[in-house]
Amino acid sequence: MGAHSAIWQGYVDSSLMGSGQFDKAAILSHDFSGVEASSPGFTISQEEITGLAAAFRDTGYAMQHGFHIGGEKFLAIKADERSLYGKKGKEGAIVVRAVSCIMVGHHTEAVQTTNAAAAIEKVADYINGA
Repeated sequence: MGAHSAIWQGYVDSSLMGSGQFDKAAILSHDFSGVEASSPGFTISQEEITGLAAAFRDTGYAMQHGFHIGGEKFLAIKADERSLYGKKGKEGAIVVRAVSCIMVGHHTEAVQTTNAAAAIEKVADYINGA
């Protein structure tokens, strides 16, 4: 594992999992080429990553068809050039693009999507230097 991956793992562990909002989290490379870091047992396939890239390119398609993360399909409730928010029942997934990475957080039904989104968007703002 390179130094960069260790830094991203720190963000997964401290900033995302440490927020208490997510039961699973990952950081993808900024160009959608793969997973840089993830919480234990959270697997996102390259096919799913390619699908996320497409969702960011065509947010209308994402809103119509949803997106897949960790083998689960989520219905999109928000899709723009920065963020994808998805729901599967009361569970949710938030995907946010920062300048140097893409962050993915999954939350259980015990967590409000708005709270989870606020937590991950705050980390993106920090990475973006806002």
